[in-house]
Order: sequence, then structure tokens, then C-alpha cells
Amino acid sequence: MQNILVIKLGALGDFIQAAGPFEAIRRFHPDAEITLLTTTIFAGLAQSSPWFNKIKIDPKPKITQIGEWIKLRNWLREGKFSRIYDLQTSYRSSFYFKLLKPATSSHPNPNWSGIATGCSHPHANPERDFMHTIERQKEQLLAAGISDVRPGDFSWIDGDISRFGLNENFALLVPGGAPHRIAKRWPGQSYLKLIQYLVSKNIQPVLVGGDDERKQLIDLAAIEPACFSLAGKTTHKDLFALAQKAQFAIGNDTGPMHAFSASGCKTVVLYASDSNPKICAQRGSDVTLIQEDNISDIKPDQIIKLLALHEINNQT
Repeated sequence: MQNILVIKLGALGDFIQAAGPFEAIRRFHPDAEITLLTTTIFAGLAQSSPWFNKIKIDPKPKITQIGEWIKLRNWLREGKFSRIYDLQTSYRSSFYFKLLKPATSSHPNPNWSGIATGCSHPHANPERDFMHTIERQKEQLLAAGISDVRPGDFSWIDGDISRFGLNENFALLVPGGAPHRIAKRWPGQSYLKLIQYLVSKNIQPVLVGGDDERKQLIDLAAIEPACFSLAGKTTHKDLFALAQKAQFAIGNDTGPMHAFSASGCKTVVLYASDSNPKICAQRGSDVTLIQEDNISDIKPDQIIKLLALHEINNQT
């Protein structure tokens, strides 16, 4: 039995866009034992997926934690992996390639797909940093002999969202984002106008975000009683289950929007110049990107016109 290791640490959007490669690796090694090295936050989603046999949590030791580095090195070497797919392709994950050295008869170097200097299957395209994540990973796997890389399939997720008590007719809004990337957030007043429009159409606005966005979302929901905040209440599987039931999803360029778009939900993503959609844009069967240098220059009326058109198309 082949022993395969896949490295993918995050973030959420990157993890979701690695689903196609995860599936492709499983198809290429149908009888292998495949282990995913990842972070705690993605362990639940990965464990329930059809892609992996084992999940290993990366402790991501700091440079001064010598003991933790030794433990990680021992685990990598004792795993005796025949091939390692580094889908993180960061300085950290590339350094793990060095931890495997020196090769011995009992610990031979595995084949390695990634960007680590000296690896057996390098992704050597000098333009790789300017490629979209999906095309970049597809080309990386091709260099390792895997040509059948399809869009990620999350149809295996069967989440129960009944505990949230949502209306039958609801839309998902994602007003938050990384706390250090405030310029990527559409103004709260613009979201409020959109919320008021949805309520006028008998569509329940459902706000989605993490724990660090809880106050922002609760304050926004408090202005309109029909609005409902799920900040800090959703798992990764919940995001996909919500998208399968929602009328559409609208939000900033942040992790949950990748889950919504990958689910096939009609998705509208708002971009500022701080993000480059050519490299990181959400992918799916019905995704619209709207970008302005200053995200506040995107007007609520632009979004409302899109939604009105969507409603007309559904009626015809």
C-alpha cells in the first residue's frame, strides 16, 4: 500500500479551492493510505470528506521550539511516505522537505510535489505566483503526473441547518472579513440598504461571519428585526448546507464566499483593489465579481439591479 501525504494548512478559501486537487490525488492513488497534514480548524471538514484516511494536525512550531521541530521531523521520517504533495507551497511547508534529510536506506527521500529546492516534481513555472490558485495547483499536479483535476465537488456534504430556524426564503450576507484588511469590507450602511431591500422582497437576510465579527453582525442585525446573525455559530459544513438552501449569497472577498460559490449558489463577491481576483477569485457555476479601487464606490443600487435581474430570470 502506498503511503501518501498531502500538506494543506489554510486559509479557508485556499482549502476549499484545493478540493479539486484533493479529489485528483485520491483518484490517482485509489488504494493508497492518504494522510492530510493541516491545521485544527480544517480537521473536521477533512475528516468527513472522502479524500483522506488520516488527519495530522500541524503544530506549526515557532523557530525557538526545537523540541517540537524534532517531533515533527520524526513524524515525517517515520511516516515513510512514498510521495508528498505540498499544496501549501509556502516557506514553512517547503522547509518540511529539508526536515526529511538526510536520506538513508531505512528513510529514503519521498517523491515531493511542490516548490522546495531539489524536490523530485517541482512546479517550476516562474509565473506561478501570478496564476489563479486553481490553475496553479492543476499545473503543479500535472508536473507530478496527475492530469485529471476537476472542479471541487462538495455534494457529499449533508448538513442540517434546521437548528437555526431560518425562513424558507433567505439570502446570505457576509459583511466581515480579516480584521487587518478593513479596506476589503463594504460599508455597513451599504449592507443596511441591501438588507432593507431584501426585507421588502420577503427575503430573510442572514448574516454569516466568525467569532471576531460577532459584534459587527449583531449590531447590523439589530437595526432590522427581520435580519438574523449567525456570527460564530456555523461550522464549515454548515456554510455549504446554507448555500444549498439560500436564494443567493453576497459578500466581501473572504473565506465563506468560497464555500458559497463552490456549492453552486448564486454568488456576488465585492472586491476592492486590495485583492486581485485574477489570483484568488471565487469559482463556481454562478459567480459575479464586482470590483472598485475603493470598495465603498460600489453602490447598493448596483447589487439591487443584479438581484432584480436574477428574480426576473427565475420567473421566466
